[in-house]
Amino acid sequence: MHCGPFVALETDMNTIAASHRPSVRLARDVLSLFKLRIGVMIMITALVGLAVTPGAALSAGQLLTLALSVLVASASAGAYNQYYEHDVDHLMARTRRRAFVTGSLRHTPAWLLLIVGLLVGAVAAAAWSLNAMSALFVFLGAFFYAVVYTVWLKRRSWLNIVVGGLAGSFAVLAGAAAVDPSLGALPLLLALVLFLWTPPHFWSLAIANRADYAAAGVPMLPVVVGPERAARVVLHSTVALVVASLLPGLFGAGVVYMAGAAAGGGYFVFRAWQLARQPSRATAMASFFASLVQLSVLLAAATVDGLLR
Repeated sequence: MHCGPFVALETDMNTIAASHRPSVRLARDVLSLFKLRIGVMIMITALVGLAVTPGAALSAGQLLTLALSVLVASASAGAYNQYYEHDVDHLMARTRRRAFVTGSLRHTPAWLLLIVGLLVGAVAAAAWSLNAMSALFVFLGAFFYAVVYTVWLKRRSWLNIVVGGLAGSFAVLAGAAAVDPSLGALPLLLALVLFLWTPPHFWSLAIANRADYAAAGVPMLPVVVGPERAARVVLHSTVALVVASLLPGLFGAGVVYMAGAAAGGGYFVFRAWQLARQPSRATAMASFFASLVQLSVLLAAATVDGLLR
C-alpha cells in the first residue's frame, strides 16, 4: 500500500501540533494566573445584585461595563494572590503546579504593573459608565482579597477567610449600586449572605487540605483548632448562613427565591452535619461541593425572582 503521503501528512500535523504546544501552555498558564473561574462567579454575584435591586434598567453598554469591570478587578486580585504567595505555594499539593512555582511564568515586577493597570482600568471604567459608588465597591472587592486577605491576614490569623469573605459581598454591592447607590435591604442582605457563605465554604476545603496548610504555615481554622472542632464550626456557620439567606423573605423576596434558599440551604446543612458527625476528607469535600450547590441555587433563584418582580 502506498501510505507514504499519509505518513508525511501525519508527521506534518504532529510537527504543527508540537510547535503550538508551548503557546497553548503559555495561554493556559496566564489564564489560570487570573483565576477566571472564581472571577466569573464574582461577576455573576454582581449581576445578581443588579437583578434584585429595583430601579431603571442599565443600557447594554453599562451592563457590559459592570460585568467586565468586576471580572477584571477580580482577575487582577487573583493574579496578585499568586504573585505574592509564590514563595509558599510549592509547599501545598493544591498550589504547587501554579505557574510562578513551576517557572512557566517568570516572577518579575512587570506583573505588578499589569495587575495594577487592570485594576485601575476596571475601576475607572465603572466610575465613568456607572457611578462612583459602584466603582468604589469594585475596588474594595479586589482590595480585600489581594491586600486584606492575602497580605495582612492569611499568614497571621485564622480570621483570614472571614474578613476576606467581604470580597464577594462587595461584588453584590457593586451591582446593586449601579442601579441605586443608596442600596436597599435586599442587596444588603444578599451581601450578608455572601459574607457568611465564604467561611463554611472555605473551611470545608481547609479541613480536607489541613496537612497542606499546616506545612505551609497558614493558620486556617482546622490547623489552629483541629478538624473536629472546625467541623462543628462549619455546621454552626452554615446554619447561620441559611438563616440569613431566608431573611430577604421579610423584605419583598418572592416564593422563587425562598424556595431556592431553603432547598440549597437545606442541602448544605445536611452535608455540614455529616462533616461535623464524622470529620474526614470525604465528608469535608462533600460539604465543600454542597456550598457551591447552595450558592448556585441561591443566585439563580434570586435572579429569577428579581426579574419576575
